[in-house]
Amino acid sequence: MQIFYYFCSVKKIFFIVFVISCFPLLLSAEDKEAYRDMRNEIRIGWGDQLFESLVWHNPTIIVTTMPLTYRQTNKENYRYSQHIWLEYQWRFFHWLSVGAMFDGSGVVWDQVTRNGAGGEIERLKGQHFYNLVLMPTVRFTYYHHPNVNLYSSIGLGLDINGGTEKNIAGKTTDFGIVTHGTVFGVSANYERWFMTVDFGGTIAMRNTSTIFMALSRIINVSIGARF
Repeated sequence: MQIFYYFCSVKKIFFIVFVISCFPLLLSAEDKEAYRDMRNEIRIGWGDQLFESLVWHNPTIIVTTMPLTYRQTNKENYRYSQHIWLEYQWRFFHWLSVGAMFDGSGVVWDQVTRNGAGGEIERLKGQHFYNLVLMPTVRFTYYHHPNVNLYSSIGLGLDINGGTEKNIAGKTTDFGIVTHGTVFGVSANYERWFMTVDFGGTIAMRNTSTIFMALSRIINVSIGARF
């Protein structure tokens, strides 16, 4: 009889463990079913300009040993727009969605000419360059919960680089390949609304010697809606 009670107690323990282990899966399953009615998603976001802020910054050395007739032109007073982007996604399955993203960013500076003593002779404001990105994207959602999703994504598209400066060919507009990858992303959901934070990076270049972006959009935040 004691053995019978023992096996019964063991069965109860296994049953409790089984229910507890299945509970997150049940929540996940309910969440997946809900997304069948919300296959469309649109979001607007912000991303950093780490690469631009590291590469283009104000000069720290001003020549003071030259005569006053010496002229030196520097780029100063850099301003960064950061990345503003818009993305649409359509969900094929609960774990796979495809879409497209538009991203815009730019840098503005003053082109300043100084004499040998550092005195300002001329200042041209509004010098700038910009990157406009149009990119198809694919996202993989590997964890579902009514309130939290975890995902990764990748995109490949076209970058349009332009501005006030001319490239080697004498043109102010250039084109390149751009790719963006999200290594880790998290979405906090409330009914049809959500907020996201993700970490990744954007690379845009015409070739190995002409690089438009390399460490941009490491951090991204967005708000959006599903419908």
